[in-house]
Amino acid sequence: MSRIGKRPVTVPSGVTVSQKDGRVEVKGPKGTLSESLPTTIGVEVGDGEVSLVRPDEKKDTRALHGLARALLANMVTGVTEGFARELEIQGVGYRADVAGKALKLALGFSHPVEMPIPEGLKVSVADNRIKVEGANKQAVGQFAAEIRKVRPPEPYKGKGVRYVDEQVRRKVGKAGAA
Repeated sequence: MSRIGKRPVTVPSGVTVSQKDGRVEVKGPKGTLSESLPTTIGVEVGDGEVSLVRPDEKKDTRALHGLARALLANMVTGVTEGFARELEIQGVGYRADVAGKALKLALGFSHPVEMPIPEGLKVSVADNRIKVEGANKQAVGQFAAEIRKVRPPEPYKGKGVRYVDEQVRRKVGKAGAA
């Protein structure tokens, strides 16, 4: 079983971690993130690191201990370095543009698909690649998944929107008449 919850989260200089009313707030150079951690898990803010303690050894509490530590570590990483997901568009005539606070996708439908960019995220388009950046790991991943969901890659020609590191399993088409 993982003991990830026992490891303290190191807090780099320029980042402050505070706790009040059951919420943990992390402030850093890339913004501020706030999250409510499970009530059974205690947060101890020390000098240069934050540790999470659990009151008992119940199975649910042990599981939440690791979850709370991972959420806090992601918040610290988000406000210092940030998170990014890159998608690529494959297909003739498929393209994307950022217009104001919206992402416009032309993916072979009879109309362009317009997606509003969530608050706190930055989207950039270069050639056939879409890059989603932000401090909140969950928000970055969710918006990237919503973009991919508009036109997922199809298995015969590979057209559609995919993650840059994604491998699409290709199928063989019809054999055809000889």
